Amino acid sequence: MKEQALLVLDDGTCFTGFACGAQGEAAGEVVFTTGMTGWQETLTDPSYLGQIISFTAAHPGNYGANADDNEATRIQTAGAVFHDLFLYEQEDSDSPFPHWSADESLDTRLKRDGITGIYGVDTRALTLHLRKHGARNGVISSRDLDVKTLLRKARSLPPMQGRDLACKAGCSVAYQYVGKQAYNADKYCSGVKKMESIPTPLFQVAVLDLGVKRSILDSLWTAGLEPTVWPATTPAETLLASSPDGILLSNGPGDPEPCSYAVAAVRRLLGKVPLFGICLGHQILSLALGGKTYKLPFGHHGVNHPVKDLRSGRVWVTSQNHGFCVAPDSLPSTVELSHINLNDQTLEGLVCRDLPAFSVQFHPEAGPGPYDAAELFSRFRELILSFKQQRP
Repeated sequence: MKEQALLVLDDGTCFTGFACGAQGEAAGEVVFTTGMTGWQETLTDPSYLGQIISFTAAHPGNYGANADDNEATRIQTAGAVFHDLFLYEQEDSDSPFPHWSADESLDTRLKRDGITGIYGVDTRALTLHLRKHGARNGVISSRDLDVKTLLRKARSLPPMQGRDLACKAGCSVAYQYVGKQAYNADKYCSGVKKMESIPTPLFQVAVLDLGVKRSILDSLWTAGLEPTVWPATTPAETLLASSPDGILLSNGPGDPEPCSYAVAAVRRLLGKVPLFGICLGHQILSLALGGKTYKLPFGHHGVNHPVKDLRSGRVWVTSQNHGFCVAPDSLPSTVELSHINLNDQTLEGLVCRDLPAFSVQFHPEAGPGPYDAAELFSRFRELILSFKQQRP
């Protein structure tokens, strides 16, 4: 029997639906993502820590879930909102899994990780509301169905501005990552296909873990870069003492400005080792260079965002997940703007003219999404090689 659930936003807007996932409550900033597939990768992306995701696609979960598509060991989101959710059960022979790789339903995965969700929601109306009024805090509940109580809870939640979530999303102890398998993206992207000729890692890369996705680590490995993952608060001196050939600043959740420890570390790393920043890592690098960040009204979340490479004029369709952005006018003249978002003209990438460092706001590793920008990992490898050749 379907159990009722509510989603209440902090402006008093209420959406009714049915409970899915674990029984209970979920609280966080409510955002929407426009990806048509990749539900499991999205839910397990550490960049969504502290957020409730609303999926704009009409039929999420229609190909089930499996152990190979996780971007982290468990679901990272606070909660999930669906229009329709396929509730397959393994023991029900009349409802077989819809895909050869599925070993459980998305609903079962939500239950196993203790994540509360709601389905049967008019997600088109919710998306339009968030586009008009911006991302808002909210509460999903299948336990307390009193709107006034849930509204008080939603209004008591802290805003995303000022929240340092990178420490919670990243690892607590350094570890070496060994790629278990190369990407299957070679059939889709020539940038990845060129990497197939590299049999073993050529360089050692330190990853400052602000909430890194598994796909980023796999992309580094496929590009011939063996990653060692370090906690977000690792000082620059410790990273340099490990003698990395390059350092990747990972993606992650929350507001970049409170991550003063990471900004300070990157300032000390500039010029001493090649740097590549992705998403939150891009914002951290920008702050270290003297730039400023600001919060977007409802952020960029999805796998279909067009980005233009200002150097080549090429347009990539990219995977994105961020609620903050870098103000281009705040960056020094030594920084070249390399990519812009064609939807709203926001900054999507930069290159340092006088230092071995570059970064992008989007996700070249996809997971989920297109592999248009996968070549950036080989570009990082070439930057490392060039830096080594120029050193006395």
